[in-house]
Amino acid sequence: MNIFNFLSLIGGLALFLYGMNIMGEALEKRAGNQLKSILEKLTSSRWKGFLLGAGVTAIIQSSSATTVMVVGFVNSGIMTLKQAIGIIMGANVGTTITAWILSLTGITSDNILVSLLKPTSFTPILAMVGIILVMGKKNSKNADLGNILLGFAVLMFGMEAMSSAVSPLREVPQFQHILTMFSNPVLGVLAGAALTAIIQSSSASVGILQALAATGAVSYGSAIPIIMGQNIGTCVTAMISSVGANKNAKRTAVVHLTFNIIGTAVILTVFCIVNSLIHFSFIDESASLLGIAVIHSLFNILCTMLLFPFANQLEKLACFIVRDAKVGDSLQLLDERLLATPTIAIEQCKKQVQTMFDKTIQGVKSACQLIGEYSEKNFENIKDCEKEIDKYEDKLGTYLVHVSKQNLSEQDSRVVSELLHIIGDIERISDHSVGIAKSAEEIAEKKLKFSDNASKEIRKMIAAVAEILEETNMAYINNDADAAVSVEAMERVIDKLKHELKKRHIDRLKKGECTIEQGFIMTDIITALERISDHCSNIAGCVEEIAHGSLGLHEYSREIDKMPGSEFYNIYKDKLSKYTAEL
Repeated sequence: MNIFNFLSLIGGLALFLYGMNIMGEALEKRAGNQLKSILEKLTSSRWKGFLLGAGVTAIIQSSSATTVMVVGFVNSGIMTLKQAIGIIMGANVGTTITAWILSLTGITSDNILVSLLKPTSFTPILAMVGIILVMGKKNSKNADLGNILLGFAVLMFGMEAMSSAVSPLREVPQFQHILTMFSNPVLGVLAGAALTAIIQSSSASVGILQALAATGAVSYGSAIPIIMGQNIGTCVTAMISSVGANKNAKRTAVVHLTFNIIGTAVILTVFCIVNSLIHFSFIDESASLLGIAVIHSLFNILCTMLLFPFANQLEKLACFIVRDAKVGDSLQLLDERLLATPTIAIEQCKKQVQTMFDKTIQGVKSACQLIGEYSEKNFENIKDCEKEIDKYEDKLGTYLVHVSKQNLSEQDSRVVSELLHIIGDIERISDHSVGIAKSAEEIAEKKLKFSDNASKEIRKMIAAVAEILEETNMAYINNDADAAVSVEAMERVIDKLKHELKKRHIDRLKKGECTIEQGFIMTDIITALERISDHCSNIAGCVEEIAHGSLGLHEYSREIDKMPGSEFYNIYKDKLSKYTAEL
């Protein structure tokens, strides 16, 4: 084997890893919404978790990627540690599909139909179809499918390049001597673990082993320990991913590691004992590509069968290794690991936006209560709440920008954009709650008292704003376009209510029923309340965008006076009557 063969080997490995990467990313993007739906239906059933792990890993062809995702899900509270254990076990079985696909490269037959099963026969066609789909229409499902086909084709070309590069090794005695060393179980396990830890992909390391096996110089005695070690090496990715995560996420990575270490130790020990007693005849035979795929699958299935009944004990062991600590705030649930699956990351952002909005609504209600029942302690709580909302905006905004840089679908990209607008509006609502609280503080300090009519009008405005906040909240939670239309109608009502209250205040000033100072404070309060309704309207518009794309909600509302009898017009008139009838 000369320097050119070595360069070909490196190039083949690069193509193999690159093909696996782009195929996996395209599959994750294409299956993102379905993956989210499956996770939402996931129960505590270990079997369902196992099947989910096996299925997802078979699709994206990387147990490391699946485990990293699971670590992120556990860290974000989407999944419990108990649910994660089943998925991790399933991931170990699902990753074996790659070895079976790669084993097709070893097919040799004069039958044309059988030869067509060999990847080198059909990957050029897949590559051509893939590039046509990618170049034909970008940012579409067709482009995702094209990347899947291209990724698979590049992966298989990489495998062929590696096999061709190492084929001269079959004539090198030193190479055969090195492989003989790996027939020592301990050395074989260490070699497999080290190789997989370096390239961080058990599928890729199995592919390299299959490429070496194609030379005919790799015996089953050497291949078996290496395959077992590869399962341990693949845990490195999840362990690295868990750095900086919460305790349960770290435990998830520990479960992955202990599962593979215990499985390898037990099965390898039993295998060596049985082999020493009866000596398996196939041990000294040259390993085939298909044989490696069989061993890889058989080992992972046996590991799962062995440890599946002891999942609770694995959980306890992980909890013993990683002890409990204080739980962090909810913003820690915005996990960087989720960026690998943008659809899930976006869903987590939506939940945090909901938490942010709930806190803001409570802040507005508390601020309005201060107008009649001022409390210094409650005033400080409102200011603290506003500072917390600022943190939410900062953290969520930064995280959403990171999400926006991922490979997003058109729908996901629109959702991220709208969420950035929504958190800005929520933060401004929180600012107005502090403004209302400061007005209440001024009323208390100056011992001002509004007239009965003025107090009644302020309460009516507060009730209207409380309703629009709840309607906006429900529109966001349920992604309800109809509720969003109702919010827009309510915003128009509050606009009219503000103008009516200002007019009534001027009338009272003329009659000497209130002072200028009272008037300034009242104007500040109703202006802050009206601006809160404006931000609610903006949020409702974003809900419309997320649900249906741009529908021109604001432009539509401006035409309501020209469309009597429409649904929008009727909602507007009903709410207007509700809040102005008794004024």
